[in-house]
Amino acid sequence: MEVRQEIVVAAPLEEVWAALSDSARLEEWFANEVELDLRPGGRGRFRWDDGETREAFVDEVDLGRRLAFRWSEPGGEDSRVVWELDETADGTQVTVVESLPTDGPRACAEWGVAIELWATTELAYV
Repeated sequence: MEVRQEIVVAAPLEEVWAALSDSARLEEWFANEVELDLRPGGRGRFRWDDGETREAFVDEVDLGRRLAFRWSEPGGEDSRVVWELDETADGTQVTVVESLPTDGPRACAEWGVAIELWATTELAYV
């Protein structure tokens, strides 16, 4: 199953990229604790206050444009997440696609809420 979310953020591409790729910035809007080695083969860990943890493995990095990683909950199946950014006249088009082995509706709801919250709060003051 593939889940796709798109949004245009009224912020420059460089600012959006930083919010998606810098561990400290990800902690501001996505997970409570983030470790991310932003290079192909790098590892990452996302932790939330409710105890959820996801381990990540970076597959691709095209600085400022594309970030792809695989992640999973402990004991769970991997899913692949691809973030793509494109400049538009109104800011930055953000596309996230998650390829899931199972559990599509739950993941879809999570990405939709996270992206909307991020776009309306984190980047609203850029």
